[in-house]
Amino acid sequence: MDVALRLARRAVGDTAENPPVGCVLVRDGRIVGRGRTASGGRPHAEAEALARAGDAARGSTAYVTLEPCAHHGRTPPCADALIEAGIARVVVAIEDPDPRVDGAGLARLRAAGLDVSVGSGAETAAVIAGGFLTRMRAGRPIVTLKLATSLDGRIATSTGASRWITGPAARARGHRMRARHDAILIGVGTAIADDPSLDCRLPGLRTRSPIRVVMDGALRLPASSGLVRTARDRPTLVVATSQVNPDRRRALEEFGVAVSTVAADEEGRPCVTAALAMLAESGIGRVLVEGGAAVARSLVAADMVDTVAWFRAPVVLGGDGIPAVGALGLDAVDAAPRFVSVRTESLDGDTLEILRRRP
Repeated sequence: MDVALRLARRAVGDTAENPPVGCVLVRDGRIVGRGRTASGGRPHAEAEALARAGDAARGSTAYVTLEPCAHHGRTPPCADALIEAGIARVVVAIEDPDPRVDGAGLARLRAAGLDVSVGSGAETAAVIAGGFLTRMRAGRPIVTLKLATSLDGRIATSTGASRWITGPAARARGHRMRARHDAILIGVGTAIADDPSLDCRLPGLRTRSPIRVVMDGALRLPASSGLVRTARDRPTLVVATSQVNPDRRRALEEFGVAVSTVAADEEGRPCVTAALAMLAESGIGRVLVEGGAAVARSLVAADMVDTVAWFRAPVVLGGDGIPAVGALGLDAVDAAPRFVSVRTESLDGDTLEILRRRP
């Protein structure tokens, strides 16, 4: 199961709309086949492991990090494939909450006479498949808020200058994070001010660049921006409100930008909860939020931030700098959202701290 979990972890951020899954086939104490969910979600891990094992799969034990599927989609059910291959025993880490599965895969295996057990490696498997599980259970993706700030929590100077607060090692670590998410989300203010490319530029991971999402209620994103000019090469989605200029929408779509609309919040911006629900419906399970302060404020206020990845540099920008999170309007400290520090990393003078939502 440890090998299967490692395989599944490699697939994180590369399998939307399917979950990252690992599968290992063992016969007579020897691994005869292994696989993980392929890029784009197909083939599934079980199918890949069976193909590698061939006839050696018969009589083997399958270790799978998520319950094998039991429904016909673009591929046949993995539960049926395991049965037909003559697998004798199946060890599953966690059950699949997808309504099309939800125990049906396990039931089908047991009905065919296979020995089935559940629970080995469950805690780790749930973390690896967290985006998929949250999408199935809560109807939204997992949200990681990435902040690159000074010691006093500023993301830019009073003039908007922000390049570069953190150093090369921290920025490279940020690119690795991008490769493990299905989408990167920013606000239009950040898109206009920074003109980011929002891709993964690390060697060997350039193909793992996620979908780029811009929250842009009034479609202010200019056609001259890098995001628009490269939209035909890298999927780019603009989330607007229904009250948008149709000519602006048409202009963006002509460049290959996808435009979707959601309800507006009380400030007239695209509602973040509605936007996350829309992304979940499209198969997005893991979202990395990279700015700016207004988007961060909306997500924190809506209690939609699961993880904070806080990169901080040993520099002070002062009270006139731009804060990482916009005003929350809190009257008491007890009302403030709280997070629990999980770990810290040193990155050539900068620090990365990972914090989780407090249980």
